[in-house]
Amino acid sequence: MSISTRKNTQQVLVGNIKVGGGAPIVVQSMTNTDTADVAGTVQQIMELSTAGSELVRITVNSEEAAKAVAEIRNQLDKKGFSVPIIGDFHFNGHKLLEKYPDCAQALDKYRINPGNVGRGKSRDPQFQQMIEFACQYNKPVRIGVNGGSLDQAVLTRLLDENRQRSEPLELSAITREAIVLSALESAAKAQELGLGKDKIILSCKISNVQELISIYQDLSSRCDYALHLGLTEAGMGSKGIVASAAALSVLMQQGIGDTIRISLTPEPGAARTKEVVVAQEILQTMGFRAFTPMVIACPGCGRTTSDYFQRLAQDIQGFLREQMPVWKQKYPGVEEMEVAVMGCVVNGPGESKNANIGISLPGTGESPVAPVYEDGEKTVTLKGDRIAEEFQEIVERYIESHYAVK
Repeated sequence: MSISTRKNTQQVLVGNIKVGGGAPIVVQSMTNTDTADVAGTVQQIMELSTAGSELVRITVNSEEAAKAVAEIRNQLDKKGFSVPIIGDFHFNGHKLLEKYPDCAQALDKYRINPGNVGRGKSRDPQFQQMIEFACQYNKPVRIGVNGGSLDQAVLTRLLDENRQRSEPLELSAITREAIVLSALESAAKAQELGLGKDKIILSCKISNVQELISIYQDLSSRCDYALHLGLTEAGMGSKGIVASAAALSVLMQQGIGDTIRISLTPEPGAARTKEVVVAQEILQTMGFRAFTPMVIACPGCGRTTSDYFQRLAQDIQGFLREQMPVWKQKYPGVEEMEVAVMGCVVNGPGESKNANIGISLPGTGESPVAPVYEDGEKTVTLKGDRIAEEFQEIVERYIESHYAVK
């Protein structure tokens, strides 16, 4: 399963990853380590890549960070991780790329925010320098406009024009137009400087769901550049997940978006890889891509007073995701498999029959047996204290028999 978005967007090659032009939507993430900490950054990039991030962005904000980039790339290559890394530049990127050519060469893409390239008279020459380096090293660029750091020159110009209108627009409409125009004008300028359209990705990220949808609908209608989607500063926990899913799902369903990132604020002690898992689950739930076998499980009710099926569903889901780095090479197509773990006789047998493989556990007062279904047919009935272990073994045998390369 791999449903693409707009096929008429310009395709961009980032490292070995195709973005846009009908390619599957790409999952991106970002480290939160100090990039100058080579070991820590390498470790987190490997964790993000193993979780399924296909592009990883790192902060390049200082000379120490810029010095570290080439060694980060070197260590990743030595450890067998070819994931492209993207340099996130603000304010001083032109200086860092000039002073550290190894950094400029090692990165697979540069990320530039037009609002943070420079101020006043320094803006255009510094933007030009960044684009010239991208041309020199043959690197693609994401021109990423953020609502919180919008190019004030563009906004001021539009506000001045708005004052001359007989019926002035609301500030929110002017701000949306300023965000879109900043991206489009910067992209046009980059092309004038020699950067090909096949080297440009645009993004216009803000933190309001409805505003984000409106902005990307407008941006998409006015260009055919590849587009990166993300709800910036989405927030923490369920709020950040729900807000990101709401915004990005609407846009992707309309055929808008070529890469996505879920900008979650990490909960204390939580893994950075959470944003990768959420991005994958949004894409898989929407039917755009498949990353890992899906576990179907009922929510539970008064018929399921035991939490046995909940624990089994959690264990199976964790087991499947942990195995995927190996399985995706060994068992092509396994990511599209569905596993049902159901808690009682009401929907259990039916849902289990509809999945590739499923188990219907006994609910409250039901006989202590658990029928297992494979491809719609009951194959065995489990009972006793080892139901969970035996079902996991059955799942492994099913995968081996159905997905192993013959």
